[in-house]
Amino acid sequence: MSGRTMTRQVLLFISVLSLSSVHGQVSYSIPEEMAKGSLVGNIAQDLGLDIKRLKSGKARIYTGDSAEYIELNKERGVLLIKEKIDREALCGQTTPCAVHLQITLEDPIEFYSVTVEIHDINDNAPSFKKNEMKFRISESAMVGAKFVLERAMDLDVGVNGLQSYLLKPTDNFLLKLQNQPDGSKKVEMVLQKPLDREKQEHLFLTLTAIDGGDPPMSGTMQIKITVLDANDNAPVFTQEMYKATITENAAKGTVLSTVSASDADDGSNGRVSYSITNTLDDVPEIFEINEDSGIVVLSGHIDYEKARHYEIHVQASDDGGLTDSCKIHVEVVDTNDNKPSINIMSKTNAISENAEPGTVVTIINVQDPDSGHNGRVQCSINENIPFAMKLTSNNFFTVVTDSDLDRERAPEYNISVTCSDEGVPSLSSSVTLTLQISDVNDNAPVFERSLYEAYIIENNTPGLSIFTVKARDADWNQNSRVSYILEDSSVNGVPVSSYVSVSADSGVIHAVRSFDYEQIKDFQFRVKAQDGGSPPLSSNVTVKIMIQDQNDNTPQVLYPVQTSSSLVAEMVPRSADVGYLVTKVVAVDVDSGQNAWLSYKLQKATDRALFEVGLQNGEIRTIRQVTDKDAVKQRLTVVVEDNGQPSRSATVNVNVAVADSFPEVLSEFTDFTHDKDYNDNLTFYLVLALAVVSFLFITCLVVIISVKIYRWRQSRVLYHSNLPVIPYYPPRYADTLGTGTLQHVYNYEVCRTTDSRKSDCKFVRPCSQNVLIMDPSSTGTMQRMQSEQNILDEPDSPLEVCYI
Repeated sequence: MSGRTMTRQVLLFISVLSLSSVHGQVSYSIPEEMAKGSLVGNIAQDLGLDIKRLKSGKARIYTGDSAEYIELNKERGVLLIKEKIDREALCGQTTPCAVHLQITLEDPIEFYSVTVEIHDINDNAPSFKKNEMKFRISESAMVGAKFVLERAMDLDVGVNGLQSYLLKPTDNFLLKLQNQPDGSKKVEMVLQKPLDREKQEHLFLTLTAIDGGDPPMSGTMQIKITVLDANDNAPVFTQEMYKATITENAAKGTVLSTVSASDADDGSNGRVSYSITNTLDDVPEIFEINEDSGIVVLSGHIDYEKARHYEIHVQASDDGGLTDSCKIHVEVVDTNDNKPSINIMSKTNAISENAEPGTVVTIINVQDPDSGHNGRVQCSINENIPFAMKLTSNNFFTVVTDSDLDRERAPEYNISVTCSDEGVPSLSSSVTLTLQISDVNDNAPVFERSLYEAYIIENNTPGLSIFTVKARDADWNQNSRVSYILEDSSVNGVPVSSYVSVSADSGVIHAVRSFDYEQIKDFQFRVKAQDGGSPPLSSNVTVKIMIQDQNDNTPQVLYPVQTSSSLVAEMVPRSADVGYLVTKVVAVDVDSGQNAWLSYKLQKATDRALFEVGLQNGEIRTIRQVTDKDAVKQRLTVVVEDNGQPSRSATVNVNVAVADSFPEVLSEFTDFTHDKDYNDNLTFYLVLALAVVSFLFITCLVVIISVKIYRWRQSRVLYHSNLPVIPYYPPRYADTLGTGTLQHVYNYEVCRTTDSRKSDCKFVRPCSQNVLIMDPSSTGTMQRMQSEQNILDEPDSPLEVCYI
């Protein structure tokens, strides 16, 4: 073949014979033997894709198990010849011959099918397996006797394949071609003129096989004929066509069929031998025949996926050189001996947890070379995962999301893809895909508690760490990073930020100031936990801080009132019995709890055997009968102590007068108080005492009326007061039913200050006064009364005492 003719043929076939793009499919047609780098077609233009899309989508070619003959040039968007294609090596005698490939793209995932049909060129000349054939033909062979010749082999197909035979010379034989059902031609040499061994013992013929190429190519074989003596009967097969079936997994030595031919001659001329005459295929390597019995057995390995049927050409020859031929058609029965092959064409390693259902995760291609049910494949994935498998086209499956994803529930999935054929028994293959679920900020921080309560002891150091709030976020990385923020609010009109602060990273709450339980007992605020997502999510929690009391206040004695300018004495008649109530020490402690539990103890006394103090109530009582020998002046020192750790205490001095008459008391206490002699007579002191008492009475009336008016105006404030009710025990008053100089009646009145709309004081007019104020001038008496009034008028005072 000349170079110019070859060039013209290549230019003729390189044109695209057919181009179709239906549902992502494109077909091209090219001749074989094109040079490496030759253009196949503009795939980007034919698929309507932009070259940038080929680059961004990481376009690549998938050719399955076949060799990569074609490559994709993403820069130009064209398909090029990667390796020179030999159609005969690729497809053999199969027509049409095509290369199937797929082009896949990512982001989003797409794939297209491309078919490249390979056209034959006349690059193979017909050839014979043997260079020479020998025949031994009897001279008695009749005209019309047929001699089967070896067929030539041409790897080309179609018009370039084997077209005709030429036999020379034709003095005794003519060439006869007989079409076969499979499209091949049976080549026979027919005797047209009887042979004469005496004239010519050996004949030499040339058989030429010619193909249909332009220009045509040919091959020759020499035929050597030896003329034998008188064998005028050729073998004859009982059938022209034998049929047999065999499974592809049959063992070597399996009998397929037995052929039989008979020869009417006697002796050696009638002895028939059998042989397989296939030359164009590998039948002689797969099957063998017993030359004497005609039994055909399997001698090699057969594979249904490589060849589904075979044609065995058997020749029967006698010793005289006469022959006959028959054909055995062998059908190969498929067995399920191939597992499905799973090929991952494109996959995604990670997917966002907010991906919509139906998002493609991967595309797989499944191939099973078996036939029928053995090659029919069904694929599935493992259950209880939010994914599903769908069949998109023939042998292509996609794995898509089937429901909503939640990274917090499952951050990773192992998707097991199992593909099984329908053979018996069924064969299957599986592959596992690992898919990571990426996080989105869909979870707000959650506090460990719905309400936090914490305690702190008063008088704390500013900056002290109180406790820690903790919130957790189920998201990941930045989306789970929690910051703590103190929400704006106020406590008693003061911003809460002046009380506490919150560490943004750790959630530790610190005290900004030192707390005083007597000013504030508890307060609450809200802390917000906010994650680092975009946009951020947050949640709130209420924090309650309770101040615990410390024993930082000393008990305060309310009664008896201690002054430096006057002296108060409680009178005890000498006729007083055991247990006589002298007076009651009243004290309060502004602390709370056990820090405010008070106990009373007698520290010092003029006569410790005469008086005792109630440990809990502060009552001073006699513990024995008063006698005439007891001194008139008795001085008691009482210690009031709280129950705190350490405890705090206060002392109060109580003066007691043991006497039955005022003159006796005045005489004793005047000496005790002033350390000088008074020579005034008793009448003067009695008149002075009466004047003082009258003045005190009028002063008390004025003060009580003033207090009433003031309390009435402050009723709303006092209504909300939370001070405890403390009983007050005023001095003793005389009992009209008693006997003696000083009678014994005690009047105790309590003025309510807690949860009351009014503050009431009851006044009882005594028959006689038993509280003596010893002062030579009225100035001391007025000071004591004003001091008592000031104590009672304090708005925060928990006790109001009114007495006459």
